[in-house]
Amino acid sequence: MNNKLLYETMLLILKSNMEVYTHGTLESSNKEVRKTMQKGLETTLKLQEELYSKMEEHGWYQVPNIDTKKIKASLKKMCQN
Repeated sequence: MNNKLLYETMLLILKSNMEVYTHGTLESSNKEVRKTMQKGLETTLKLQEELYSKMEEHGWYQVPNIDTKKIKASLKKMCQN
């Protein structure tokens, strides 16, 4: 397995974990469970940010710039609905 594929797999796992921690936080039945879920979510978010930065450094994860006109058109469309 090459490094790019490994990083992509790790990123997908982290994203999946964030969903679990988010739902766990929202649905927790007591303060201790909620606190544990929140801590897990915060840790996972930090790891995801670090992993994303490493991928970006290697050119494996690129976010294209979006034209300002497209953003404004999308916002206008959303406001009309």
